[in-house]
Amino acid sequence: MNSSRATTPEQSGLTAVRINPTVGDNKWFSGQVTIHRSLDEIAPDHWNALVPEDSPILQHQFLTALERTGCVIPDTGWEPHHLAIYHANHLLAAMPCYLKYHSYGEYIFDWDWAHAYQQAGLNYYPKILLAIPFTPITGKRLLIHPDADIQFAGAALSTAARELAEKTSASSIHSLFTTSEDNETLKTVGFVPRRSNQFHWRNQGYRNFREFLAALNSKRRKNILRERRGMNSEGMTFRWLNGRETTTNDWSFFYSCYRTTIAEHGAIPYLNEAFFQLVGQTMPDGVRLLVASRQGHDIAAAFFLLGGRSLFGRYWGAIDRIPNLHFETCFYQ
Repeated sequence: MNSSRATTPEQSGLTAVRINPTVGDNKWFSGQVTIHRSLDEIAPDHWNALVPEDSPILQHQFLTALERTGCVIPDTGWEPHHLAIYHANHLLAAMPCYLKYHSYGEYIFDWDWAHAYQQAGLNYYPKILLAIPFTPITGKRLLIHPDADIQFAGAALSTAARELAEKTSASSIHSLFTTSEDNETLKTVGFVPRRSNQFHWRNQGYRNFREFLAALNSKRRKNILRERRGMNSEGMTFRWLNGRETTTNDWSFFYSCYRTTIAEHGAIPYLNEAFFQLVGQTMPDGVRLLVASRQGHDIAAAFFLLGGRSLFGRYWGAIDRIPNLHFETCFYQ
């Protein structure tokens, strides 16, 4: 979803933006939306009370880890401007929000728009981004407490984003990987949908991997079985670890795999080792590390986030090349 508007970053710690939405019941609304320049300014339990159960990427611990470890800070082109609505010191609604000075780490590509702005003699950056850094996972962006008027709170946050764009000279506002419900709210304040496609795997009631294979046609089933036999012939073993079971060495090994594979593909390593070490500590039940070993020697690893109903595969890497190891580590296991 995108909207246009724009005007200089305010460098104060907190800024109150006055808005006057015209929808819904505003008996609990003071007329102000607070801008937090760091998520550490919001109590973790208050923020997490707004987060859906299947959204580990929205958890306070995940987002603050990005900030605390220097992955999402002004020096990397990400300025946190998280929007929050309070009533009697209680957080009733919020939205992750960033002032961006580039388009890296978004997984939605708007370089053509930036080029068009440049050709017209206009500044495309900064822009406002309502999203989770480096994470192309669909989910809520308008986080609203069930006690609040959902329609009104969503409109208030969205309108505040537009006013923030004006105050910061942002060219536009982009809300990425939003739910259909959030899209409907954003459209009421002038956002325009932009469509893209993702592929999601959903369990169709399979109780085990064998039942999944049985649902495939013969050719695909044989291909997967052949790939998995190759893993056995290589002497591959795999072990799952949660955050409580991982050690500092486990995360260091994973990061070396991550950096190796990133470099092989000429990509940018947006995350540092400190981030993975930290989320392993602060989200021990919400992270999973899968380590692949060949004849007792670790050679690959994959990082997952665990929600209430879903497992989100995020990063993987290997320090040795074995055919089909990526599929086994990231999918079949």
